[in-house]
Amino acid sequence: MSNSQLMLRSADATFAENFQMVMLREPILHPVPIEELRPTQITVGMREVKAKRKAWRAKAEAEDEKAGEFLGNHMVPAIRGPRGRYYVIDHHHLSLALHEEGVRDILVTTVADLSRLDQDSFWFVMDCHDWMHPFDEDGKRRGYEAIPKSIKDLVDDPYRSLAGELRRHGGYAKDTTPFSEFLWADFLRRRLKRKDVDRDFDAALERSLALAKGREADYLPGWCGSIAE
Repeated sequence: MSNSQLMLRSADATFAENFQMVMLREPILHPVPIEELRPTQITVGMREVKAKRKAWRAKAEAEDEKAGEFLGNHMVPAIRGPRGRYYVIDHHHLSLALHEEGVRDILVTTVADLSRLDQDSFWFVMDCHDWMHPFDEDGKRRGYEAIPKSIKDLVDDPYRSLAGELRRHGGYAKDTTPFSEFLWADFLRRRLKRKDVDRDFDAALERSLALAKGREADYLPGWCGSIAE
């Protein structure tokens, strides 16, 4: 049995244990080749992907059991779409990181089955449910045709990396709003020049922390600035 198969078996066991503990209905799980997963967004923050690759490498080099437990705790939610393809609605960064680290398969949990719909109807429903984010690296909305056909073809958006680091540094709280990090990325995109972010990421992060606490950001999910005048 290969290391990947051992990891998936461990992941299956870990996930089942977690769901038994909270008494939730067991979801339908599918081991799916990462190369076959379809994205529902155009961009990711490649800096964040790099960090996830590093974290995974440390677990994989330590022992296969820890790597399997990690996969078991990070199910990839997906919508089953036309022609039976799985469209990822979360964990794009993780999926890309694992793919680049040579992981072949990942466990997918099916959130909804829309496989009977035609392509246009499918994307209309996806949009209505906030299950897609068709915005490019310049923050401009594109047609669903612009969404890559493969996880490996996702495009870098440095502002998404900046928004992720901003949250990890306490700039805002984790929130369940769909694509909340992209909302923060767009906020930062309108206030910081791309060349400044590319030239000195740490300085851009410091500036972002100051911006995040201001009242002009109070409409964003997870805002935790002061409401005092």
